[in-house]
Amino acid sequence: MKIFENLESEVRSYVRNFPTIFTKTKGYKMWDKEGNEYIDFFSGAGALNYGHNNEKMKLALVDYIMNDGITHSLDMASTAKAKFLTTFNEVILEPRNMDYKMMFPGPTGTNTVESALKLARKVTGRTDIISFTNGFHGMTIGSLSITGNAMKRKGAGIPLQNVVTMPFDNYIDEQSSVDYIERFLEDNGSGVEIPAAMIFETVQGEGGINAASFEWMKKIEALCKRWGILLIVDEVQAGVGRTGTFFSFEPAGIKPDIICLSKSLSGYGLPFAVTLIQPDIDKFAPGEHNGTFRGNNHALVTATVALDYWKDDQLEQNIKAKSAKTHAFLHDLIEKYPELQGEVRGRGLMVGVACGIEGLASKIAAQTFEYGLIMETAGPNDEVFKLFPALTIDNEGLETGLAIIEKSVEHVLAQETQLV
Repeated sequence: MKIFENLESEVRSYVRNFPTIFTKTKGYKMWDKEGNEYIDFFSGAGALNYGHNNEKMKLALVDYIMNDGITHSLDMASTAKAKFLTTFNEVILEPRNMDYKMMFPGPTGTNTVESALKLARKVTGRTDIISFTNGFHGMTIGSLSITGNAMKRKGAGIPLQNVVTMPFDNYIDEQSSVDYIERFLEDNGSGVEIPAAMIFETVQGEGGINAASFEWMKKIEALCKRWGILLIVDEVQAGVGRTGTFFSFEPAGIKPDIICLSKSLSGYGLPFAVTLIQPDIDKFAPGEHNGTFRGNNHALVTATVALDYWKDDQLEQNIKAKSAKTHAFLHDLIEKYPELQGEVRGRGLMVGVACGIEGLASKIAAQTFEYGLIMETAGPNDEVFKLFPALTIDNEGLETGLAIIEKSVEHVLAQETQLV
């Protein structure tokens, strides 16, 4: 590990939480240089919903490379792009009666968010964006401006402007956040201009696994329509099946103006992002938003194969069953160990436990690593330990991972008791 300490920047983070050198991955398992095996409940922060080195995707990619398929093409036409566009439309959009144009903004989550913000401002002619408490949308300046985390915002080094932060669902108890927002919009003395767009995550990943209710999402959509505000839903982490359906907003029955997708969209962990735009607001001039690595062909190949999972409802049913088992386990856990002062949060296999004692979630996550499970924390104070198993994990892997979590909770709580 000295190589990384001596040569890599101090900004490195996950390597500090998981201090070993990984050499091999497959499915829901990872192995390090010493031959230790780990169950992965991290899934690349949501970029590996189908697990590591998916066999069908790997074979398709290797075949494409060995046949000299084009690697880099900016946004020129390629067979890989044509196949993805057609398949995504047929498998995802048409069955859901969704009509969107697909934009390739650049290969990362923050790229799709930046493109959405720029487009909203261009279409409406307004400058401000309404974002929500504890939201996380990326680390470039535009995306960072709509991110709530104070530590991450400080990293910008400049004032982050043209954004108004409003309360997310359940952030305040005494008054509905939707009523609160509308009061600001109606009041000419509030100092809040009518924004170009509102943006939210249906389940806030980095912000603490806070799940918005379907009713709240519907009310936000209605509010946006009433005031002529574009609605952007950030599906970067919560989408592509993580909450149980391909789009996490599906059960709410809403229709965003712009949808941001990345992370698990490639299916294989390759950098890839798409911005879905309702046709009537597809107003960028050619090249007005671009990027050297937009439309990553290798990712287009694996993303097309990944869509096979959505040609029927088998994956959705598997997620539903594994989600029920996981949520039941966590509810039992917080009842069995009241010392956690725990609260189960999330939806589908995007779930976690908020711990009422400072530092406890981080200690539990560190202990799971010692026992052979990789899991991270979330929330403004890292107060939530967060479960992101592969959607394709089998029951044995899921149950083994959950058992490690309970063993770790028991160990950490015993240590806390000794300290007292």
